[in-house]
Amino acid sequence: MTARTALPRTPVQTAALVVGVVFLLVGVLGFIPGVTTNYDTFTWAGHHSDAKLLGLFQVSALHNVVHLLFGVAGLVMARAAAAAKWFLIGGGVIYLVLWIYGLVIDMDSAANFVPVNTADNWLHFGLGIGMIGLGLLATKIGPAVTTDATSPHTR
Repeated sequence: MTARTALPRTPVQTAALVVGVVFLLVGVLGFIPGVTTNYDTFTWAGHHSDAKLLGLFQVSALHNVVHLLFGVAGLVMARAAAAAKWFLIGGGVIYLVLWIYGLVIDMDSAANFVPVNTADNWLHFGLGIGMIGLGLLATKIGPAVTTDATSPHTR
């Protein structure tokens, strides 16, 4: 039996790992009464949930599950540099689309099924810009990313 030597993470892998952990944490916190206010109005989905993470960001069970799934995706995709880069850039694009969606929908309609509020919208904007920026900038620093498909540093 041979010992495996762990290769150091690239900056983009570290960024994806950190973002993934934060999404997992937010997803879990959204289910905790006290951290999430108005928990008695917490619903599976829809704009009728008045539950708010940290008293600010409107959440539902679906919203929290989405955060958990993003977190798992971040952890899994952080294993390879190319996947980590696309998690950050692709996730950033998704969050910018959510930001635009949140701006154009009537927040009191069935279209607000996630649900989102104004604070969520601006958080989605910041996440989108931040994740895209991390995906682009973190690949520019640190060791070169190889194209060898067996390497965790695959571009």
